[in-house]
Amino acid sequence: MENHIRRVVTGHDKNGKATVISDGPAPFVHNNPQISGLSSTDIWRTSDMPATIVAQHDETTLGMRRQLPTQNGTIVRITRFPPETEEVHDMIVEEARGAFKALGNEAGSTFGRGGQHPLMHRTETIDCTVILSGEINLLPDDTDIFLKTGDVVVQCGTNHAWNNRSDQNCCVAFVLIDGKFNGELRETL
Repeated sequence: MENHIRRVVTGHDKNGKATVISDGPAPFVHNNPQISGLSSTDIWRTSDMPATIVAQHDETTLGMRRQLPTQNGTIVRITRFPPETEEVHDMIVEEARGAFKALGNEAGSTFGRGGQHPLMHRTETIDCTVILSGEINLLPDDTDIFLKTGDVVVQCGTNHAWNNRSDQNCCVAFVLIDGKFNGELRETL
């Protein structure tokens, strides 16, 4: 996957007829300086539920990098995971937190508080995940799940990390939906 992903955005003209508002590279690409080769492209963001539909949306992905959607919002993102390096595998707690700080979610890092991988994290979201190409392992707390092209995961606020053990990039599409832990689950976390 190249860093530039073609994104087509549709809308409506002044008569309500469907039209293309933009067609070109998605404008927001984030390369994490802490993890060489990791890049993510935000395709679209919403900030309310139900999402407001207007004739011609302003660009939704500009501004600061957000790992998480806003309250009642969503993020559609495509991420390229390079093969994991020893530098990632050997990260210490402070380096892992720095990687999540660069993503805009330092508090999400859970490494050092359990978990089997330096990039363990938890988000208060429901994440619908589609493996577009390649292969990757999903690492919830004590499990290791091998995923390949076409596989789909629905994560419900679980602690996890992604680990690419192959020699090829893995391209993954995410739809992150703002969520809220119920009181009983929150107490156990």
